[in-house]
Amino acid sequence: MDLNSPLFDRIRIKPSCDEPRETKGPVCEHPACKAEGQYRAPKGRDQEGQYWRFCLEHVREYNASYNYFAGMSDTAVAAFQKDATIGHRPTWAMGVNAAGKSEGTGTGGERDWGYFDPLGILRGEDFRQGRQRRQQAAEPKKPRYTGAVRRALDVLGLDETAEGPAIKAQYKALVKQFHPDANGGDRSFEDRLRDIIKAHDVLKTAGLC
Repeated sequence: MDLNSPLFDRIRIKPSCDEPRETKGPVCEHPACKAEGQYRAPKGRDQEGQYWRFCLEHVREYNASYNYFAGMSDTAVAAFQKDATIGHRPTWAMGVNAAGKSEGTGTGGERDWGYFDPLGILRGEDFRQGRQRRQQAAEPKKPRYTGAVRRALDVLGLDETAEGPAIKAQYKALVKQFHPDANGGDRSFEDRLRDIIKAHDVLKTAGLC
């Protein structure tokens, strides 16, 4: 065997497990441990966002004994858990705005709101009236008259805005226009005249003329 062969230069020997390895990353922060600290562990209460760096063995050991509430009384723990349900954010009672709360109301009985309201649409009676107007606008308008009354007005060539004097004047004008005496005895408009008279009767019964 030729020990000077260049093939021996290419042989790679696996390092022994007992030999210390160089760590490329942070070193484990456990005392007397020189292994690579690949794992993070929280430092605890009042040090949020800060972490220890441990190897796998020591991070498991640390997590097994970790207690965020260490040193806190039972009352403090209960208060913390209650605040955690709302994300530790301030809250106010329903209908109370701490930023806009004042000792009384402004002049004229208007509330002294805690924010800019140049149009005054959120103040007192103006706000309630505005809401009522929006509700009324959203509701479909009901017909002013019954179907029979609307048909009678249509026969006379009128709409629902017509009032008593206008209805009477239109009725007289149509009767005069379609009466046989006004057409030289021609009775071809009798059906039309009959409809006009019936329509007038319906409107009279409804109290419109």
